[in-house]
Amino acid sequence: MEATISAADANRRFSALIRDVRDGRSYIVTSHGKPVARIVPATGNERVSARARGLLVERLERQSVVEVGRWARDELYEDDR
Repeated sequence: MEATISAADANRRFSALIRDVRDGRSYIVTSHGKPVARIVPATGNERVSARARGLLVERLERQSVVEVGRWARDELYEDDR
């Protein structure tokens, strides 16, 4: 679970905040009560991204190729309203 911290508090406690993030904790930074940023461990996101990319590639490799024939560039922007 992500903890919420105001931008002012994050500024005052930046060193402690970075230590917490290094230890695996995540924060949502707010400004005037609205979320503006997320601080997460860098290594955690890389693992998630690599896993997500791997799962996508596996799924695409299992799908069969669909032959759609030739198309013109204008057909991509055709408005069906």
